Amino acid sequence: MISSPVSTLTEECGIKVHIGSLIGEELRRQRRPASWLAQEICCDRTNVYKILRKDSIDTELLCRISVALSHDFFAEFQHACGFSRNRRND
Repeated sequence: MISSPVSTLTEECGIKVHIGSLIGEELRRQRRPASWLAQEICCDRTNVYKILRKDSIDTELLCRISVALSHDFFAEFQHACGFSRNRRND
């Protein structure tokens, strides 16, 4: 079905997050096929497979995927960067 690429290290900031893998894991957790996500985000199934191989994607696309899967992928990045949900920027 959907394979999970190895996480890559982002050289600029040292954060280890592969967004395609995270999306693929959530699809598997929800037992949803790539074709379902394609329909939800208005694209072709083959584009979903391309997304699952990417280590980064556009934030607008990530927002659409987050809404479709009811999962906050942005929180994954916050966690990887060391931000906690309770931290305030004063």
